[in-house]
Amino acid sequence: MSTTPDEATADPSVLCERARRLAEGGEPEAAARLFDQVLRMGEGPHRARAALGLAVVLDDLGDAAGAREADRIAIGTGDPEYGPRAAYHLALLHERAGEREEAVRAWRTVVDFGNPGYLPPALLALAQLADEEGDFEGARAWWERVIETGDPQYAPVAAHDLAQRLLERGEPARAQRALTAALRTIDRETSPYAYARLATAIGIAYLDQAIGAFRAVLEDEEAAADPEVGPLATELLARTLPLRGRTEEAGEVWAQGLARPAVAGQVRARLRRGFGESDEDAEIPWWEPVVESAVADGSLPALTGEVFGALDHIYTLVALRRLQGPAGDPAETRRMLEEAVRVPEDYRWGGLLRESFTDRARRALDLDAPER
Repeated sequence: MSTTPDEATADPSVLCERARRLAEGGEPEAAARLFDQVLRMGEGPHRARAALGLAVVLDDLGDAAGAREADRIAIGTGDPEYGPRAAYHLALLHERAGEREEAVRAWRTVVDFGNPGYLPPALLALAQLADEEGDFEGARAWWERVIETGDPQYAPVAAHDLAQRLLERGEPARAQRALTAALRTIDRETSPYAYARLATAIGIAYLDQAIGAFRAVLEDEEAAADPEVGPLATELLARTLPLRGRTEEAGEVWAQGLARPAVAGQVRARLRRGFGESDEDAEIPWWEPVVESAVADGSLPALTGEVFGALDHIYTLVALRRLQGPAGDPAETRRMLEEAVRVPEDYRWGGLLRESFTDRARRALDLDAPER
């Protein structure tokens, strides 16, 4: 790159400022020429700034190799501001190229500079790279260092990521502690989203701790069979598990509680919470065991959908016949009624409905039949 006599004797700080304006004005080639001119002036207080500026504009021009070399020059100056910024830029270049090991070295260089303005994002990047490699212990160490900085932007992200991994590993108490520490760094008024995100994660950590505590009770057979403890722990565990998407496990918990003779009655009563009062001497409706089972295995919404679907189908068939009026074909009326009666047969509870009706019809038509 050639220079004019004026440029050769210009103040390097002036050249850097002119180069910055050219770069921001969309003239990266001219900016690169001025930054390079400063570098060729040799050592000086503006060398790091010029090297970083050159790295950025060369990157914009598509010269990745030149940008990396310029970054290394800036890093080599040891400048406490432009050195870590150049290492940061170099790390991003390596990440973009898929060069993970080189990126890790560059991020570590940022960390070594210790500049608090660039330390938190560098630590977080190292944590994420370690996590992607499956190195949980390494990632955890970096996440914890991010949290220790108390940075309001990066500490919450690190705490959330660390908590997610701890929850996956069955360590909810440690996840809760990490999240609580990070939550203290957040101003709820200025960062409502970050606060809400961490607060929600803390709630999840408490749920997982509760699940672990309730399960520990039920793993003790003596406690599980204690009428004062077992039924309550069973209900709490079974109703908490679906909140974490573990509906199948909830059904198993109910089934285990119902299989314990000493507490089966109390467990069933808790399972049927919300069913309403029923006459103990009255015959149990055929559908109650179906509903009870659906509550236990988490399929109540599906059962409700089935019932309303069947009701809609039956109503449609009967209502259509009613619209035809008394002049309708009797044979067609019978066909539609038979079709309506067969609607429930497509559902798993259809057989129970048919058996119940058959039994009730038999008793209604046979006055001598014994009452049940």
